[in-house]
Amino acid sequence: MRIARRALLSAPALAAAALLPSAHAQGQVLRLIVPAPPGGSTDILARSLAERAGALLGMIVTVDNRGGAGGIIGTEAAARAPADGSTVVLGHNQTHASNQWMARNLPYHVIDSFVPVARLATVHHATVVPANSRARDMAGLIAMGRNGGRVSYASSQAGSASHVIAETFVRREGMDAVHVPYRGGGPATQDTVAGVVDFFVSTWPQVVNLVREGRLRALSIGAPARIEGFPDLPTVAEAGVPYMAVDAWFGLFAPRGTPASVVERLAAAFLGALQEAENARRVEAAGFNRAPLSPAEFAAFQRTEVERWREMAELTGIRMES
Repeated sequence: MRIARRALLSAPALAAAALLPSAHAQGQVLRLIVPAPPGGSTDILARSLAERAGALLGMIVTVDNRGGAGGIIGTEAAARAPADGSTVVLGHNQTHASNQWMARNLPYHVIDSFVPVARLATVHHATVVPANSRARDMAGLIAMGRNGGRVSYASSQAGSASHVIAETFVRREGMDAVHVPYRGGGPATQDTVAGVVDFFVSTWPQVVNLVREGRLRALSIGAPARIEGFPDLPTVAEAGVPYMAVDAWFGLFAPRGTPASVVERLAAAFLGALQEAENARRVEAAGFNRAPLSPAEFAAFQRTEVERWREMAELTGIRMES
Protein backbone atom coordinates (compact mmCIF):
# COMPACT_ATOMS: atom_id res chain seq x y z
CA MET A 1 0.00 0.00 0.00
CA ARG A 2 1.08 3.55 -0.64
CA ILE A 3 2.76 5.29 2.29
CA ALA A 4 3.08 9.04 2.87
CA ARG A 5 6.86 8.92 3.03
CA ARG A 6 7.43 12.58 3.79
CA ALA A 7 6.53 11.89 7.41
CA LEU A 8 8.67 8.77 7.85
CA LEU A 9 11.29 9.22 10.51
CA SER A 10 15.05 9.34 10.25
CA ALA A 11 17.28 7.12 12.36
CA PRO A 12 18.13 10.02 14.73
CA ALA A 13 14.42 10.70 15.22
CA LEU A 14 13.78 7.06 16.03
CA ALA A 15 16.61 7.09 18.51
CA ALA A 16 15.12 10.14 20.17
CA ALA A 17 11.96 8.19 20.89
CA ALA A 18 13.79 6.24 23.55
CA LEU A 19 15.10 9.38 25.23
CA LEU A 20 12.08 10.75 27.01
CA PRO A 21 13.05 12.68 30.13
CA SER A 22 13.31 10.45 33.19
CA ALA A 23 10.01 11.83 34.50
CA HIS A 24 8.25 10.29 31.52
CA ALA A 25 10.20 7.11 30.80
CA GLN A 26 11.94 4.01 32.12
CA GLY A 27 9.31 1.98 33.86
CA GLN A 28 6.55 4.58 33.76
CA VAL A 29 3.21 3.93 32.13
CA LEU A 30 1.76 5.68 29.10
CA ARG A 31 -2.02 5.41 29.07
CA LEU A 32 -3.35 5.07 25.53
CA ILE A 33 -7.06 5.81 25.67
CA VAL A 34 -9.19 4.15 22.99
CA PRO A 35 -12.57 5.92 22.95
CA ALA A 36 -14.36 2.77 21.81
CA PRO A 37 -15.05 -0.75 23.08
CA PRO A 38 -12.60 -3.59 22.38
CA GLY A 39 -12.75 -5.18 18.94
CA GLY A 40 -13.35 -2.13 16.77
CA SER A 41 -10.97 -0.55 14.26
CA THR A 42 -9.57 1.97 16.75
CA ASP A 43 -8.83 -0.78 19.25
CA ILE A 44 -7.23 -3.01 16.60
CA LEU A 45 -4.83 -0.25 15.54
CA ALA A 46 -3.96 0.71 19.12
CA ARG A 47 -3.06 -2.84 20.11
CA SER A 48 -1.07 -3.38 16.91
CA LEU A 49 1.35 -0.59 17.85
CA ALA A 50 1.27 -0.26 21.63
CA GLU A 51 3.94 -2.79 22.58
CA ARG A 52 6.57 -1.67 20.08
CA ALA A 53 5.94 2.03 20.67
CA GLY A 54 6.35 1.40 24.38
CA ALA A 55 9.67 -0.30 23.77
CA LEU A 56 10.90 2.70 21.80
CA LEU A 57 9.79 5.01 24.60
CA GLY A 58 11.17 2.86 27.38
CA MET A 59 7.66 2.84 28.88
CA ILE A 60 4.78 0.45 29.33
CA VAL A 61 1.86 1.40 27.09
CA THR A 62 -1.51 0.33 28.44
CA VAL A 63 -4.62 0.41 26.26
CA ASP A 64 -7.56 1.90 28.15
CA ASN A 65 -10.89 1.27 26.36
CA ARG A 66 -13.45 3.94 27.22
CA GLY A 67 -16.31 3.60 24.78
CA GLY A 68 -19.66 5.32 24.68
CA ALA A 69 -21.39 8.54 23.62
CA GLY A 70 -19.89 8.61 20.16
CA GLY A 71 -16.35 8.50 21.52
CA ILE A 72 -16.99 11.48 23.79
CA ILE A 73 -16.47 9.67 27.11
CA GLY A 74 -12.94 8.51 26.33
CA THR A 75 -11.98 11.68 24.52
CA GLU A 76 -13.14 13.90 27.36
CA ALA A 77 -11.11 11.78 29.79
CA ALA A 78 -8.04 12.45 27.66
CA ALA A 79 -8.75 16.17 27.47
CA ARG A 80 -8.92 16.33 31.28
CA ALA A 81 -5.79 14.22 31.85
CA PRO A 82 -2.53 15.82 33.06
CA ALA A 83 -0.59 17.42 30.20
CA ASP A 84 2.64 15.67 31.18
CA GLY A 85 3.04 13.01 28.52
CA SER A 86 1.41 10.26 30.58
CA THR A 87 -1.80 10.10 28.51
CA VAL A 88 -2.65 10.10 24.82
CA VAL A 89 -5.86 9.24 23.01
CA LEU A 90 -6.21 7.45 19.68
CA GLY A 91 -8.79 9.69 18.08
CA HIS A 92 -10.40 9.66 14.66
CA ASN A 93 -12.56 11.67 12.32
CA GLN A 94 -15.55 11.54 14.68
CA THR A 95 -13.90 12.26 18.01
CA HIS A 96 -11.68 15.02 16.62
CA ALA A 97 -13.68 16.47 13.72
CA SER A 98 -17.37 15.68 13.25
CA ASN A 99 -18.29 15.69 16.95
CA GLN A 100 -17.65 19.43 16.97
CA TRP A 101 -20.70 19.87 14.75
CA MET A 102 -22.87 16.82 15.45
CA ALA A 103 -22.69 16.58 19.24
CA ARG A 104 -24.69 18.92 21.43
CA ASN A 105 -22.91 20.38 24.47
CA LEU A 106 -19.60 18.76 23.59
CA PRO A 107 -17.47 18.83 26.79
CA TYR A 108 -14.24 19.48 24.89
CA HIS A 109 -13.15 21.30 21.73
CA VAL A 110 -11.79 19.05 19.00
CA ILE A 111 -8.91 21.47 18.28
CA ASP A 112 -8.46 23.70 21.33
CA SER A 113 -8.44 20.89 23.91
CA PHE A 114 -5.66 18.83 22.31
CA VAL A 115 -2.27 18.80 20.68
CA PRO A 116 -2.06 16.61 17.55
CA VAL A 117 0.75 14.07 17.93
CA ALA A 118 0.68 11.94 14.77
CA ARG A 119 -1.71 10.63 12.18
CA LEU A 120 -1.19 6.90 11.87
CA ALA A 121 -3.58 5.36 9.38
CA THR A 122 -6.63 5.65 7.20
CA VAL A 123 -9.19 3.03 6.26
CA HIS A 124 -11.78 2.56 3.58
CA HIS A 125 -15.42 1.89 4.37
CA ALA A 126 -17.22 -1.14 2.98
CA THR A 127 -20.93 -1.86 2.79
CA VAL A 128 -21.60 -5.33 4.20
CA VAL A 129 -24.72 -7.44 4.57
CA PRO A 130 -25.42 -10.74 6.34
CA ALA A 131 -24.18 -13.79 4.47
CA ASN A 132 -27.76 -14.91 3.74
CA SER A 133 -28.97 -11.49 2.58
CA ARG A 134 -31.09 -11.25 -0.57
CA ALA A 135 -28.89 -8.35 -1.68
CA ARG A 136 -26.12 -9.60 -3.97
CA ASP A 137 -24.94 -6.13 -4.95
CA MET A 138 -25.61 -2.48 -4.17
CA ALA A 139 -28.44 -2.35 -6.71
CA GLY A 140 -30.10 -5.24 -4.90
CA LEU A 141 -29.74 -3.51 -1.54
CA ILE A 142 -31.25 -0.32 -2.95
CA ALA A 143 -34.17 -2.31 -4.33
CA MET A 144 -34.82 -3.80 -0.88
CA GLY A 145 -35.35 -0.32 0.53
CA ARG A 146 -37.57 1.00 -2.25
CA ASN A 147 -41.11 0.40 -3.46
CA GLY A 148 -42.65 -0.34 -0.10
CA GLY A 149 -39.68 -2.21 1.31
CA ARG A 150 -37.86 -1.13 4.45
CA VAL A 151 -34.32 -1.92 5.54
CA SER A 152 -32.39 -1.34 8.74
CA TYR A 153 -28.77 -0.31 9.00
CA ALA A 154 -26.27 -0.40 11.82
CA SER A 155 -23.76 2.26 12.76
CA SER A 156 -20.84 2.06 15.15
CA GLN A 157 -22.19 5.15 16.93
CA ALA A 158 -24.70 7.89 16.26
CA GLY A 159 -22.89 10.60 14.33
CA SER A 160 -20.06 8.31 13.27
CA ALA A 161 -18.74 8.09 9.73
CA SER A 162 -20.64 4.80 9.34
CA HIS A 163 -23.85 6.64 10.24
CA VAL A 164 -23.21 9.66 8.02
CA ILE A 165 -22.20 7.62 4.96
CA ALA A 166 -25.12 5.23 5.30
CA GLU A 167 -27.63 8.03 5.84
CA THR A 168 -26.28 9.84 2.79
CA PHE A 169 -26.70 6.61 0.79
CA VAL A 170 -30.25 6.09 2.01
CA ARG A 171 -31.32 9.66 1.26
CA ARG A 172 -29.72 9.86 -2.16
CA GLU A 173 -31.21 6.54 -3.26
CA GLY A 174 -34.69 7.24 -1.91
CA MET A 175 -34.77 4.27 0.44
CA ASP A 176 -36.97 3.65 3.46
CA ALA A 177 -34.49 2.78 6.21
CA VAL A 178 -34.24 2.62 9.98
CA HIS A 179 -30.98 3.58 11.71
CA VAL A 180 -29.84 1.27 14.54
CA PRO A 181 -26.91 2.85 16.45
CA TYR A 182 -24.53 0.73 18.53
CA ARG A 183 -21.83 1.45 21.07
CA GLY A 184 -18.90 0.57 18.84
CA GLY A 185 -18.10 -1.24 15.64
CA GLY A 186 -17.79 -4.63 17.35
CA PRO A 187 -21.42 -4.90 18.47
CA ALA A 188 -22.66 -3.45 15.17
CA THR A 189 -20.70 -6.08 13.27
CA GLN A 190 -21.99 -8.91 15.46
CA ASP A 191 -25.61 -7.97 14.82
CA THR A 192 -24.97 -7.65 11.10
CA VAL A 193 -23.52 -11.17 11.04
CA ALA A 194 -26.57 -12.37 12.99
CA GLY A 195 -28.98 -10.72 10.56
CA VAL A 196 -30.46 -8.35 13.14
CA VAL A 197 -29.85 -5.48 10.69
CA ASP A 198 -29.81 -5.48 6.90
CA PHE A 199 -26.54 -3.65 6.26
CA PHE A 200 -23.63 -1.86 7.86
CA VAL A 201 -21.21 0.66 6.36
CA SER A 202 -18.15 -0.47 8.26
CA THR A 203 -14.48 0.31 8.31
CA TRP A 204 -12.73 -2.42 6.33
CA PRO A 205 -10.49 -3.66 9.20
CA GLN A 206 -13.61 -4.30 11.26
CA VAL A 207 -15.08 -6.79 8.77
CA VAL A 208 -12.31 -8.01 6.46
CA ASN A 209 -11.81 -11.36 8.20
CA LEU A 210 -15.55 -12.01 8.41
CA VAL A 211 -15.89 -11.31 4.69
CA ARG A 212 -12.94 -13.60 4.02
CA GLU A 213 -14.59 -16.34 6.11
CA GLY A 214 -17.94 -15.93 4.34
CA ARG A 215 -19.79 -14.76 7.45
CA LEU A 216 -20.51 -11.37 5.86
CA ARG A 217 -20.93 -10.38 2.21
CA ALA A 218 -19.27 -7.15 1.07
CA LEU A 219 -21.13 -5.29 -1.68
CA SER A 220 -18.74 -2.39 -2.30
CA ILE A 221 -15.69 -0.65 -0.87
CA GLY A 222 -14.74 3.02 -0.92
CA ALA A 223 -11.32 2.49 -2.46
CA PRO A 224 -10.02 4.06 -5.68
CA ALA A 225 -9.37 0.59 -7.17
CA ARG A 226 -10.19 -3.01 -6.33
CA ILE A 227 -8.15 -4.19 -3.38
CA GLU A 228 -5.66 -7.01 -3.23
CA GLY A 229 -7.12 -10.34 -2.19
CA PHE A 230 -10.70 -9.37 -3.07
CA PRO A 231 -10.81 -9.13 -6.87
CA ASP A 232 -14.60 -9.56 -7.00
CA LEU A 233 -15.38 -6.71 -4.61
CA PRO A 234 -16.37 -3.63 -6.65
CA THR A 235 -15.41 -0.12 -5.71
CA VAL A 236 -18.18 2.31 -4.83
CA ALA A 237 -17.67 3.96 -8.21
CA GLU A 238 -18.14 0.65 -10.00
CA ALA A 239 -21.22 -0.04 -7.86
CA GLY A 240 -22.80 3.27 -8.87
CA VAL A 241 -22.46 5.02 -5.49
CA PRO A 242 -19.22 7.03 -5.83
CA TYR A 243 -20.30 9.51 -3.13
CA MET A 244 -19.73 6.76 -0.53
CA ALA A 245 -15.93 7.00 -0.91
CA VAL A 246 -15.25 8.58 2.48
CA ASP A 247 -12.22 7.27 4.39
CA ALA A 248 -11.83 7.23 8.15
CA TRP A 249 -8.55 8.34 9.75
CA PHE A 250 -6.87 7.60 13.07
CA GLY A 251 -4.29 9.58 14.99
CA LEU A 252 -2.84 10.32 18.41
CA PHE A 253 -3.67 13.41 20.44
CA ALA A 254 -2.29 14.62 23.76
CA PRO A 255 -3.98 17.02 26.22
CA ARG A 256 -3.47 20.69 25.41
CA GLY A 257 -0.35 21.97 27.19
CA THR A 258 1.73 18.82 26.71
CA PRO A 259 5.30 20.04 26.09
CA ALA A 260 6.37 20.11 22.45
CA SER A 261 9.45 18.00 23.21
CA VAL A 262 7.26 15.26 24.66
CA VAL A 263 4.86 15.44 21.71
CA GLU A 264 7.76 15.02 19.28
CA ARG A 265 9.09 11.99 21.15
CA LEU A 266 5.68 10.37 21.32
CA ALA A 267 5.26 10.94 17.59
CA ALA A 268 8.69 9.47 16.89
CA ALA A 269 7.87 6.32 18.85
CA PHE A 270 4.48 5.60 17.33
CA LEU A 271 5.45 6.55 13.78
CA GLY A 272 8.60 4.52 14.23
CA ALA A 273 6.59 1.50 15.33
CA LEU A 274 4.24 2.02 12.38
CA GLN A 275 7.04 1.87 9.80
CA GLU A 276 8.85 -1.20 11.14
CA ALA A 277 8.37 -4.14 8.81
CA GLU A 278 6.60 -6.52 11.18
CA ASN A 279 4.15 -3.90 12.42
CA ALA A 280 3.62 -2.57 8.91
CA ARG A 281 2.57 -6.06 7.76
CA ARG A 282 0.28 -6.49 10.76
CA VAL A 283 -1.41 -3.13 10.28
CA GLU A 284 -1.88 -3.57 6.54
CA ALA A 285 -3.10 -7.17 6.92
CA ALA A 286 -5.77 -5.81 9.27
CA GLY A 287 -7.04 -3.56 6.45
CA PHE A 288 -5.43 -0.23 7.35
CA ASN A 289 -3.53 2.08 5.02
CA ARG A 290 -0.46 3.47 6.77
CA ALA A 291 -0.70 7.26 6.50
CA PRO A 292 1.86 8.85 8.82
CA LEU A 293 1.88 12.59 9.46
CA SER A 294 4.11 14.53 11.83
CA PRO A 295 2.59 16.74 14.57
CA ALA A 296 2.60 19.87 12.40
CA GLU A 297 1.28 18.07 9.33
CA PHE A 298 -1.41 16.35 11.36
CA ALA A 299 -2.54 19.66 12.87
CA ALA A 300 -3.00 21.15 9.41
CA PHE A 301 -4.81 18.05 8.18
CA GLN A 302 -7.17 18.06 11.17
CA ARG A 303 -8.24 21.64 10.51
CA THR A 304 -9.28 20.77 6.95
CA GLU A 305 -11.18 17.74 8.24
CA VAL A 306 -13.09 19.76 10.83
CA GLU A 307 -14.35 21.99 8.03
CA ARG A 308 -15.14 19.02 5.78
CA TRP A 309 -17.26 17.38 8.47
CA ARG A 310 -19.05 20.64 9.17
CA GLU A 311 -20.29 20.54 5.60
CA MET A 312 -21.35 16.89 5.91
CA ALA A 313 -23.19 17.59 9.17
CA GLU A 314 -25.13 20.37 7.45
CA LEU A 315 -25.94 18.09 4.48
CA THR A 316 -27.30 15.19 6.52
CA GLY A 317 -28.73 17.11 9.45
CA ILE A 318 -27.41 14.42 11.82
CA ARG A 319 -27.11 15.49 15.42
CA MET A 320 -26.41 13.51 18.57
CA GLU A 321 -26.96 14.19 22.24
CA SER A 322 -23.85 14.38 24.41
